Amino acid sequence: MILSLLLLCPALGFLIFSLLYTSPSSSLSKKLYVKIKKCAPPSIGCLISFYKNRHRLLSWYTDLLSQSETQTIVVHRLGAARTIVTANPDNVEYMLKTNFANFPKGKPFTELLGDFLGLGIFNVDGEMWSVQRKLASHEFSAKSLREFVVEVLEEEVKNRLIPVLENAAEFGGVLDMQEVLRRFAFDTICKVSLGMDPFCLDMSRPAPPLSTAFDAASEISAMRGAAPVFAVWKLKRALNVGLEKDLKDAVKQVRGCVDEMIRCKKENMGGAAAAGGGDLLSRFLEAGMESEMVRDMVISFLMAGRDTTSAALTWLFWLLTGHREIEEEVVGEITSIKNGGGGELGFDELKEMNLIKACLCESMRLYPPVVWDSKHAARDDVLPDGTPVFRGNRVTYFPYGMGRMEELWGKDRLEFRPDRWLDENRAVKMVSPYKFPVFQAGPRVCLGKEMAFIQMKYVVASVLSRFELVPVRAEPPVFVPQLTAYMAGGFSVRVRRRGQL
Repeated sequence: MILSLLLLCPALGFLIFSLLYTSPSSSLSKKLYVKIKKCAPPSIGCLISFYKNRHRLLSWYTDLLSQSETQTIVVHRLGAARTIVTANPDNVEYMLKTNFANFPKGKPFTELLGDFLGLGIFNVDGEMWSVQRKLASHEFSAKSLREFVVEVLEEEVKNRLIPVLENAAEFGGVLDMQEVLRRFAFDTICKVSLGMDPFCLDMSRPAPPLSTAFDAASEISAMRGAAPVFAVWKLKRALNVGLEKDLKDAVKQVRGCVDEMIRCKKENMGGAAAAGGGDLLSRFLEAGMESEMVRDMVISFLMAGRDTTSAALTWLFWLLTGHREIEEEVVGEITSIKNGGGGELGFDELKEMNLIKACLCESMRLYPPVVWDSKHAARDDVLPDGTPVFRGNRVTYFPYGMGRMEELWGKDRLEFRPDRWLDENRAVKMVSPYKFPVFQAGPRVCLGKEMAFIQMKYVVASVLSRFELVPVRAEPPVFVPQLTAYMAGGFSVRVRRRGQL
């Protein structure tokens, strides 16, 4: 349910495009370097390259990395620290595990999201992160939380998601599946994190204030990361004008909602560590955490689980519409396992759905919910591929590009092939998390990884066993990366009951 992917800020990565040139370590980067050296001032050459590739920035950057001998390039941006971008698994492992202490998120990152996430687990380093991580790890490993998540999923799918799809199938209307999945995910994460129901998937109701405020805060925070000059948004924040005023108002509303829930929870618990609910908010309060830290932690988890799973599901459903033979195999697996489990979709049945998990991994390889993750070097260092790192440098790994490296995935890297994740016994293969870092890895590996797969498997099995989705548009959708990547224009489909002609 909670993907580590939103520990990251994908929009930050696009900062590096603005004034780009690469280190002269590969044949391609030497050419760019020579081109830039001929320009006066040096930034002109890279601005021209950036302008020419503005419609294919992700592909362009993937090309640069794939043509580098080490799958690493170095970026220099006017007025900012040197940035190293890598698609090299050895470098990723070094950053996220081997020398973890030297690659914290760093102040440049935490400052961008600080007004929104405060001192929550996803936006802090050091001792404050360690304390929250230890507590969260304990709660996420509890069997009771796992059972609570499945209960929430069963209720939300049965009473909300399936009726929405049934209605679309009955009346033949066009449904934006991306929006439906976003609303479903927000309902689910609010129930699991806060113990409250925002009724987002009830289409007859207006969007709740918490959801609207979250949308605004997330979007404006992403725009901060994409700003060419940080001083602009910082000045607007100081003057409390424009989007920064809107962000302040949205954050105030989000925090106000969560603070009120904390107050009510405490009253219901009698102000003591009495038995609370199964949600994370109750669990953190029972552990004796201070209200402000609990609030920031819960907001972080809301942000983490809000759009990442819905993004992964959206792209998988779209991919399956173009690979109906794989979809039929998935339906066959669902039918077999459900019949063996008496028609139920419990935790044990979900664990057996290896083909669905392989499809999800393959979908996220090609369309990761978060395309970038950046750290900032605390001290001078050298990456395994020999790239020097200086104190304060940003070091970014690039899951989107890594999923398209021939060196990592072979010549068929651009094809949707779920079987690459399965062994000869149709069990899911163990793949290095540093080759496939969509859940991060090392000490900051996603705590909610398995819950994310539970949620996504449950949705895929529930939808595909009943319905077939038929895209309205023939042209391929556009992949847009922000805090969480999404499908431009939504995923418009017509819904047919499975087996219906």
